[in-house]
Amino acid sequence: MLILNRRHGEAILIEGGIRIIVLGSDKRGARIGIEAPQTVNIQREELVSAVAAENRKANAPKSGQEWVERLKPRADPR
Repeated sequence: MLILNRRHGEAILIEGGIRIIVLGSDKRGARIGIEAPQTVNIQREELVSAVAAENRKANAPKSGQEWVERLKPRADPR
């Protein structure tokens, strides 16, 4: 991990056309801006983790066969 000190208005350049700019900071934390090509996906880590947790809770079928079994019609109870 690279750790840098930056002041308001200073930026960090990352290969691939990514620029991270310090917009400000206070007791609550730092505000940063990210400039990147539209082909670069940027997500907040806590949101990605929350979505992954919800997907695990949904307990999707482990295989296609299990899914097919759920779709088979049940025998008529009459």
